[in-house]
Amino acid sequence: MSEKFTKEELTAAAAQFTRPCNFVISVANLVQLPESDFDEVAFAGRSNVGKSSLINALFNQTKLAKTSSTPGRTQQLNFFNFDNKLYLVDLPGYGYAKAPEKLVKQWQVVLKTYLRGRPTLRRVFLLIDSRHGLKKEDREIMKLLDESAVTYQVVLTKIDKISEKALFSVSTAIAEELKKHAAAMPETLATSSEKKIGLDILKTEVCSFMK
Repeated sequence: MSEKFTKEELTAAAAQFTRPCNFVISVANLVQLPESDFDEVAFAGRSNVGKSSLINALFNQTKLAKTSSTPGRTQQLNFFNFDNKLYLVDLPGYGYAKAPEKLVKQWQVVLKTYLRGRPTLRRVFLLIDSRHGLKKEDREIMKLLDESAVTYQVVLTKIDKISEKALFSVSTAIAEELKKHAAAMPETLATSSEKKIGLDILKTEVCSFMK
C-alpha cells in the first residue's frame, strides 16, 4: 500500500485507467503541436528504456503506444487524449538512435524545445532503466528540466530484471542525486511493465493532474 495515496485514490485511479485513451497526433516539428486544451504529462527516457511498453501496460493494452526492439525508433512526440481530461505525451527516446545524424539532431531540438516551453506541461516522468541507473544523457535532460522549472519524477523500469539488493542500491544512489536537482520530485517509482509492478502508484500520480 502506498503511504502517499489512500486506498480510495488508488481504486479511483485504477478505474480511470479503464476510460478511453486515444492517439491524437505525432509531432515532428513544433508547428504541429496541438492546442493546449488540457494539461499534459510526458514520458521521457533514453532509447529503449521501455516508455511505450510502460504506457501500454498502464492501459492494459498492447498497441496503444508503438514499441520497437530497435532503440531510437520513437522519432516523434506522440500525443494521446486521456478521457478528454489530460494529454499523455510519449517523447522521442534520447541517446542512441538508429537514424541519420541530421534527423537525430532535429528530434533533439524538437524534444528540448517542447520540454523548455510548453506551458501546459505539468509533470515529466523520467524513465530510467533500473539495470543501468542514471547516464550522461539523463543528467542532461534533468539539467534542462531544472533550468526550465519543469517538475519531473524518476520512474525506474524493468525492475523484474534485477535483484532486490540491486534495486535498493540504484534507488538509493538516484535518491541522493535527486537532492541536487531543484525540479526533481524526491520520490522515485519502481515499475515493471512485464510483471505489472508499481503501476497502481504511477496511475494515481498521473490521475492527480486530471481535472
